[in-house]
Amino acid sequence: MNRLLSFVSVVLLSVVLVGCASHKGAVKSATDASATTGAGSNASTGTSSAGLGNGSSLEGSGSSSGHTENVTSATIYFDFDKVDLRAEYASVIAAHGAKLAKDRSLKMRLEGNTDERGSSEYNVALGERRAQSVKRALLLQGATEAQLSTVSYGAERPASDGHSEEAWSQNRRVEIVTLGTR
Repeated sequence: MNRLLSFVSVVLLSVVLVGCASHKGAVKSATDASATTGAGSNASTGTSSAGLGNGSSLEGSGSSSGHTENVTSATIYFDFDKVDLRAEYASVIAAHGAKLAKDRSLKMRLEGNTDERGSSEYNVALGERRAQSVKRALLLQGATEAQLSTVSYGAERPASDGHSEEAWSQNRRVEIVTLGTR
């Protein structure tokens, strides 16, 4: 049992280090369908989403030069240890999906984050499952695989540095970052 645990730890550490070499502090996702189909199967409820508030919106995400700056256009918050999107926030996903379906050159990055509780390996995997959950919803709204990328930062990029439920709830999120057109 200890050998298996040691082997799994070495493999996960290798994956994290390889990801860090290309994106500091991040592990890029595998975008194959087999990785996405079962990712959130053990969680039955749970995300909440902020709207397009905090001064950001889908409007104006393009520019006359054909390239925009990276802008967080929405943040979707999750309940503790959950990955599924709640129906009450479908309008945020629908708006982003419609924007992507309308402008096929538009690209978005889905950045999965967690609170500080749990191991690094678990949090990176949970952040990835959350980002994949949002990705699946956007694909159902008409976005294409080529328009979406996912990355998990685990607990490495907290929105709040506190150690309370209020702070943790702000850290359990997926940020939808508009990369612009390419």
